[in-house]
Amino acid sequence: MLVVRPTRPADLPALERLAGSATPRLTNLPAHRDRLEERIARSQRAFEAEVEFPGDEHYTFVLEDLERGEVVGTATIRAQAGAREAYYTYRQETLIHASQQLDVRREVPTLSLSHEVSEASLLCAYSLDPRYRGTSAESLLRRARLMFIAQYPERFAEILAMALPGYLDDDHQSPFWDSVGRHFFVRDYQEINYIAGVRSKSFIAEVMPQFPLYLALLTPMARAAIGREHPDHEDAIAEMLAEGFLRSRHVDIFDAGPVIKGERDRLQSFRRAAWHPVRIRPTHALPDAEPALVANQRLHDFRCMVARYALSPTGQLMLSPEHAERLGVEEGRAVLAAPLTLPGDEHDPGYDEGEL
Repeated sequence: MLVVRPTRPADLPALERLAGSATPRLTNLPAHRDRLEERIARSQRAFEAEVEFPGDEHYTFVLEDLERGEVVGTATIRAQAGAREAYYTYRQETLIHASQQLDVRREVPTLSLSHEVSEASLLCAYSLDPRYRGTSAESLLRRARLMFIAQYPERFAEILAMALPGYLDDDHQSPFWDSVGRHFFVRDYQEINYIAGVRSKSFIAEVMPQFPLYLALLTPMARAAIGREHPDHEDAIAEMLAEGFLRSRHVDIFDAGPVIKGERDRLQSFRRAAWHPVRIRPTHALPDAEPALVANQRLHDFRCMVARYALSPTGQLMLSPEHAERLGVEEGRAVLAAPLTLPGDEHDPGYDEGEL
């Protein structure tokens, strides 16, 4: 049985292991003991704080396998991506170069430094034990954060964003970094990625050129990497696009990985979620039903897990005694439930930012 809950100090060894095994290594989840200790403490402060609007809170969750007694995944929400310092991305733009005398008009794609994503709430630092990939654990860990946001909307922005790791070559190097950032920092991608994780990405943006980057001047490999996710995260972006996120014009300043954005109230987990009072029934008496994400309504003791979406004729959600105990709910207590299965994969290789 798997459950998502807030992290606590005893999870530190597991977070170190998950940070070290993330593929690729994540800037926002550095394998650095002191930084991870700070992450846990910061998360505890966020859950304990009284919050009326999003700020510099970081909420870190873990996925625990209760049968193994082992933490097997972690994921974080940054309430406001740029609360402490600007959250920089590159924004894809088009400049027009024209000359009436030469009868020339060219549309030239460029990348410009931007901090527009700073106001969004950021879903980040996702890492799952390889043994659980390809199972419902992926969706549970990824979308439990949305179930939490749905219950405490005042703590988060109306726009949610998620930056996916970008494409790396066979040597685990970033063609985009080699074509752009390496000219300003004489370090390879893996080294600068670790430094940024221990410190922050803002120092990168401070040294990078402030004028637009003309894509035509980059290497073909670098251009091909722009907006392209790492192969290990193709399923992740497909699921989040089905959730209702859209590819934006923004890409990561390191590896040019895609940044997707979504209006909170238009996401499937928000639109299809419903509150139901709990009715506890023996496992063998529960009817067959589609699986659902089920979350309790406790801030400090938040729990989210996968259970059957089995409703009684009066609209009660029927749970087994074990599920009810793990969620910390009694009969009659309301829980939030949303179908685990999303309406279809709306994966689109282009971007469709709209008003985002």
